[in-house]
Amino acid sequence: MPSPMAHADCVMARADSVGAATDAMVAVLARAVVSAVEAVGGYAGGVYLRSRSGELLLLALFTGLPLPLFRPWWRMQVNRPYPVAEAYRSGQAVLLADAESAMSRFPQFVAGLPFPFASLYEPVASGPERYGVLVVLRPATPGVPVGAGDRKRLRQAAEELARELSALSAAGEPVVWEGDPVCVPGPAPQAGAAGARGAVDRLALAVLSLDRQGRIGFVNSAAERLLGAGTGHLYGRLLWEALPWLGQPAYDDHFRAVFMSSEPVHFSARRVRHPPGEWLSVGLYPAADGVTVTIGTADPPAYAAGSAAADPAAGPGPAEQASALYRPVALAIALTEAVTARQVSAVVTEELLPAFGGRQLAIYLLDQRHLHLAWETGFPQGFLNRFDGVALDVRLPGVETLTTGRPLFFESMQRLAAAYPGIPLDADVGARAFLPLIASGRPVGSCILGFDSPRGFSPEERTVLTALAGLIAQALARARRYDSEAALAHGLQSALLPHRLPVREHVETVGRYLPGSAGMDVGGDWYDVVEAGSGRLALVIGDVQGHGVAAAATMGQLRSAVRAFALAGSTPEQVVRGTNRLLIDLDPGQFASCCYVVLDPASGSGLAVRAGHPQPLLRRPDGRTEVLDLAGGVVLGVDPEASYPVTELRLVPGAVLALYTDGLVERPGVDIDEGVERLRLALASALPVPLTETADRLIGNAVDRPDDIALLLASLTGGPEPPAQGRS
Repeated sequence: MPSPMAHADCVMARADSVGAATDAMVAVLARAVVSAVEAVGGYAGGVYLRSRSGELLLLALFTGLPLPLFRPWWRMQVNRPYPVAEAYRSGQAVLLADAESAMSRFPQFVAGLPFPFASLYEPVASGPERYGVLVVLRPATPGVPVGAGDRKRLRQAAEELARELSALSAAGEPVVWEGDPVCVPGPAPQAGAAGARGAVDRLALAVLSLDRQGRIGFVNSAAERLLGAGTGHLYGRLLWEALPWLGQPAYDDHFRAVFMSSEPVHFSARRVRHPPGEWLSVGLYPAADGVTVTIGTADPPAYAAGSAAADPAAGPGPAEQASALYRPVALAIALTEAVTARQVSAVVTEELLPAFGGRQLAIYLLDQRHLHLAWETGFPQGFLNRFDGVALDVRLPGVETLTTGRPLFFESMQRLAAAYPGIPLDADVGARAFLPLIASGRPVGSCILGFDSPRGFSPEERTVLTALAGLIAQALARARRYDSEAALAHGLQSALLPHRLPVREHVETVGRYLPGSAGMDVGGDWYDVVEAGSGRLALVIGDVQGHGVAAAATMGQLRSAVRAFALAGSTPEQVVRGTNRLLIDLDPGQFASCCYVVLDPASGSGLAVRAGHPQPLLRRPDGRTEVLDLAGGVVLGVDPEASYPVTELRLVPGAVLALYTDGLVERPGVDIDEGVERLRLALASALPVPLTETADRLIGNAVDRPDDIALLLASLTGGPEPPAQGRS
């Protein structure tokens, strides 16, 4: 591995093009990467740095592999299921010793790189400051995890890099990255005879050089292993004498052709004696001064086993099959994670374009017999606007591919212009593919792929692209259904939740609602404050099981029922029992939890009923905060004969009663009691500020919430001033 300073001229010249990076930063990154690769026995490595937006990790510097081949991985979304993003998010090393361990944790990553290798990812951070991730690639060690020594050495390299980046940051240099990565070059390749010998000795193929009489003049190392003959046995001899199995009359025409013309020849040959029946692939490459012969192993041909005369075209081997399968597999995996139409379009941009070397993408969706532009990237700004809203009777390739259901491929812009005279073109050079998006026989839209240079589309590529278009159409159809349901559910929920709470003397109430950050984003959580007669207020909070339109609709029915019972003067126990029976009679296939409290603001006395809901919290004026122990019954919608005991409670001026749903305290894999305790401590430490600020603080800590959240706070006003600092 080269010293980063040995090739400073190349590195620094490239650094000028990245804008934000200085020579000092590039030198720091280069030293760290080279050191890490050497320390853990890698063959390549690099470092990702955060971007200015914070939503992207950008490959800043790399060594050991050709950078253009790995362009799809130059940019990495922080929230994507890839190991480098996981290491950055979690602050923990991700060590993948082989393909099996990588597949079990990151299937989408392996689908894109289906090869046997190991990869190590160590976050680069200084205290709370996260700069990026140090990456090392090395040979796979199947079944053998990364050892403690390598873990320690990689961590030390990342810590040293973090210290140097921290020093640069303290000196005023922003430690972020923009633009393309910088390459740290290796040693200059060997030239002359030594370089040529090294090149051919790396091949698994046997390579022999013949003069114009057929005498062997050069043999590489693989030839000795594959053919079972040493250099001394082969050098200077006629090929057919040294390798008699190539002297069969069936192969004479191949040799005659190569010696009499300038065209290469390929055929399959059977080595009869050693080992018996083995098939080999033979390539002959002629020139004026001789012929180069390559020999490699091959699968038996599909024709009669005993025939040596036929020369069938070899089918794709396992490597080619795996490469062809990668594209639909990687895209299919990513599409399963996309929920909205915008997410689907982003996945297509990130997965499909790099796989085929495309630069432009446009997706049009069908609506009311018109195609509307839903997503574009790579086209000149405003160019596609003229095609937005075109009808299905307009003669355009994006329209005709949908109406005919037939994909259209144009190897050059000239062919596209000839097929559609007068059509506006965004470039003079390039190629285009127009794909119909059809899901279950129903038209969804059309997809345009653009390429910067002319190119052909092989039958295999056309088949794969057509299949991928079907996957994209299915995902878009599902996403549009999701978008419609989400809009309906949001509208229902917005209409059914209270727009304002009653304003009463001696009592203050504040409510908050947050949708979940994953999935439908709409649930069945609700809160309400109801005038219950005789100067009393009813505080209610509930949580309907599930998400989406059904949960929002059920929530609205329950909220209306509770209000009706409360306004009729029913007791707390009658309100909850009546709501339970109503939910069972409605039979929506759902159940709900609920907590109902009737409060007399004048005296502070209250009566509470709980139906399978989390216990409320009570913060006293001196800051002491406790989890109330309210007797409870089963959730609503399960048992028509359920009873719901009533618990008395009392609020004093300055005290805060907190009712909440489980989304505020529940996290996957964490005991709910821990979440309740965190909420209790947060409420206890809240300063005596306006109740609205307390509510904002309590829900402000809820990030990456899988469920929606409802919170209702109530506090009596007047009386003695609460202490300046609460206690837990």
